[in-house]
Amino acid sequence: MKIAKDTVVSLRYELSDANGTLLEKTDEPVSYLHGGYDGIFPAVEEAVHGKDVGTQFNITMEPDEAFGEYEHDLVRVEPRSLFPEEIAIGMQFEGGAEDADDEDYMLYTVVDVTDDEVTVDGNHPLAGKTLNFVGVVTGVRAATAEELEHGHTHGEGGHLH
Repeated sequence: MKIAKDTVVSLRYELSDANGTLLEKTDEPVSYLHGGYDGIFPAVEEAVHGKDVGTQFNITMEPDEAFGEYEHDLVRVEPRSLFPEEIAIGMQFEGGAEDADDEDYMLYTVVDVTDDEVTVDGNHPLAGKTLNFVGVVTGVRAATAEELEHGHTHGEGGHLH
Protein backbone atom coordinates (compact mmCIF):
# COMPACT_ATOMS: atom_id res chain seq x y z
CA MET A 1 0.00 0.00 0.00
CA LYS A 2 1.28 3.45 -0.92
CA ILE A 3 1.24 6.31 1.56
CA ALA A 4 -1.66 8.62 0.74
CA LYS A 5 -4.13 10.90 2.51
CA ASP A 6 -6.03 9.07 5.25
CA THR A 7 -3.49 6.29 5.73
CA VAL A 8 -1.78 5.49 9.01
CA VAL A 9 1.99 5.59 8.61
CA SER A 10 4.40 3.98 11.06
CA LEU A 11 8.06 4.90 11.08
CA ARG A 12 11.23 4.85 13.10
CA TYR A 13 13.41 7.95 13.09
CA GLU A 14 16.39 9.83 14.46
CA LEU A 15 16.34 13.59 14.94
CA SER A 16 19.61 15.49 15.16
CA ASP A 17 20.70 19.11 15.04
CA ALA A 18 22.81 20.70 12.30
CA ASN A 19 25.99 19.67 14.16
CA GLY A 20 24.95 16.00 14.10
CA THR A 21 24.10 15.82 17.81
CA LEU A 22 21.41 13.18 18.30
CA LEU A 23 18.35 14.78 19.93
CA GLU A 24 15.80 11.97 19.73
CA LYS A 25 15.67 8.39 18.51
CA THR A 26 12.72 6.02 18.43
CA ASP A 27 13.27 2.38 19.35
CA GLU A 28 9.71 1.41 18.50
CA PRO A 29 7.84 2.78 15.48
CA VAL A 30 5.57 5.77 15.96
CA SER A 31 2.38 6.18 13.94
CA TYR A 32 0.58 9.21 12.58
CA LEU A 33 -2.44 9.92 10.41
CA HIS A 34 -1.14 11.06 7.01
CA GLY A 35 -2.72 13.91 5.11
CA GLY A 36 -2.43 17.20 6.98
CA TYR A 37 -3.69 16.17 10.43
CA ASP A 38 -0.68 17.79 12.18
CA GLY A 39 0.58 14.47 13.57
CA ILE A 40 4.09 14.97 12.19
CA PHE A 41 6.13 17.65 10.47
CA PRO A 42 4.68 18.60 7.06
CA ALA A 43 8.14 18.14 5.52
CA VAL A 44 8.13 14.49 6.66
CA GLU A 45 4.68 13.97 5.17
CA GLU A 46 5.89 15.43 1.89
CA ALA A 47 9.00 13.20 1.89
CA VAL A 48 7.02 9.96 2.31
CA HIS A 49 3.86 10.75 0.34
CA GLY A 50 3.36 8.15 -2.39
CA LYS A 51 6.03 5.87 -0.93
CA ASP A 52 5.62 2.46 0.73
CA VAL A 53 7.02 0.29 3.54
CA GLY A 54 10.80 0.19 3.58
CA THR A 55 11.26 3.71 2.23
CA GLN A 56 14.22 5.41 3.87
CA PHE A 57 14.45 9.18 3.89
CA ASN A 58 16.69 11.93 5.17
CA ILE A 59 15.45 15.52 5.26
CA THR A 60 16.84 18.75 6.61
CA MET A 61 14.27 21.10 8.12
CA GLU A 62 14.95 24.79 8.59
CA PRO A 63 13.45 26.34 11.75
CA ASP A 64 10.28 27.49 9.97
CA GLU A 65 9.65 23.86 8.91
CA ALA A 66 10.21 22.48 12.41
CA PHE A 67 9.70 24.36 15.68
CA GLY A 68 9.77 27.90 14.35
CA GLU A 69 12.18 30.76 14.70
CA TYR A 70 13.36 31.72 18.18
CA GLU A 71 11.17 34.58 19.46
CA HIS A 72 12.91 36.77 22.03
CA ASP A 73 9.59 38.27 23.15
CA LEU A 74 8.60 34.84 24.56
CA VAL A 75 11.28 35.22 27.25
CA ARG A 76 9.82 36.78 30.38
CA VAL A 77 11.32 37.87 33.68
CA GLU A 78 8.86 37.45 36.54
CA PRO A 79 8.98 38.19 40.27
CA ARG A 80 10.37 35.25 42.27
CA SER A 81 7.32 35.46 44.57
CA LEU A 82 5.04 34.14 41.79
CA PHE A 83 6.76 30.74 41.83
CA PRO A 84 6.96 27.85 44.29
CA GLU A 85 9.84 27.76 46.79
CA GLU A 86 11.41 24.71 45.11
CA ILE A 87 11.73 26.36 41.68
CA ALA A 88 14.67 25.12 39.60
CA ILE A 89 16.11 25.64 36.12
CA GLY A 90 14.48 23.26 33.66
CA MET A 91 11.10 23.13 35.39
CA GLN A 92 8.13 23.87 33.17
CA PHE A 93 4.93 25.78 33.82
CA GLU A 94 1.84 26.49 31.79
CA GLY A 95 0.91 30.13 31.70
CA GLY A 96 -0.48 33.09 29.83
CA ALA A 97 -1.84 36.58 30.29
CA GLU A 98 -4.39 37.04 33.08
CA ASP A 99 -7.25 37.37 30.59
CA ALA A 100 -6.02 34.54 28.32
CA ASP A 101 -8.29 31.75 27.15
CA ASP A 102 -7.18 28.15 27.69
CA GLU A 103 -6.04 28.03 24.04
CA ASP A 104 -3.71 30.99 24.67
CA TYR A 105 -1.77 29.22 27.40
CA MET A 106 1.71 28.01 26.55
CA LEU A 107 4.47 26.02 28.17
CA TYR A 108 7.29 28.02 29.73
CA THR A 109 10.64 26.58 30.77
CA VAL A 110 12.57 28.10 33.67
CA VAL A 111 15.97 29.23 32.33
CA ASP A 112 17.30 31.31 35.25
CA VAL A 113 16.51 31.80 38.95
CA THR A 114 17.81 34.54 41.23
CA ASP A 115 16.73 35.63 44.72
CA ASP A 116 14.36 38.21 43.18
CA GLU A 117 13.45 37.00 39.68
CA VAL A 118 12.68 33.95 37.57
CA THR A 119 13.32 33.99 33.83
CA VAL A 120 11.05 31.76 31.76
CA ASP A 121 11.18 30.97 28.05
CA GLY A 122 8.07 30.12 26.02
CA ASN A 123 10.02 28.98 22.96
CA HIS A 124 10.22 25.28 22.17
CA PRO A 125 13.72 24.09 23.18
CA LEU A 126 14.46 23.38 19.49
CA ALA A 127 13.13 26.71 18.17
CA GLY A 128 15.55 28.42 15.83
CA LYS A 129 17.43 25.21 15.05
CA THR A 130 17.95 23.46 11.74
CA LEU A 131 17.11 19.77 12.23
CA ASN A 132 17.92 16.57 10.37
CA PHE A 133 15.20 13.92 10.32
CA VAL A 134 16.29 10.44 9.18
CA GLY A 135 13.62 7.78 9.04
CA VAL A 136 12.34 4.53 7.63
CA VAL A 137 8.70 3.67 6.93
CA THR A 138 7.81 0.49 8.83
CA GLY A 139 4.09 0.27 8.10
CA VAL A 140 1.20 1.70 6.08
CA ARG A 141 -2.49 0.90 6.47
CA ALA A 142 -5.85 2.48 5.77
CA ALA A 143 -7.11 4.62 8.64
CA THR A 144 -10.30 3.55 10.39
CA ALA A 145 -13.43 5.70 10.31
CA GLU A 146 -12.91 6.49 14.00
CA GLU A 147 -9.31 7.62 13.42
CA LEU A 148 -10.45 9.88 10.60
CA GLU A 149 -13.22 11.31 12.76
CA HIS A 150 -10.80 12.01 15.63
CA GLY A 151 -7.95 13.19 13.40
CA HIS A 152 -5.32 10.90 14.96
CA THR A 153 -4.29 7.25 15.14
CA HIS A 154 -5.55 4.75 17.68
CA GLY A 155 -3.99 1.59 18.98
CA GLU A 156 -0.38 0.48 18.78
CA GLY A 157 1.97 3.40 18.25
CA GLY A 158 -0.90 5.88 18.26
CA HIS A 159 -3.30 7.54 20.65
CA LEU A 160 -5.34 5.44 23.07
CA HIS A 161 -8.56 6.67 24.65
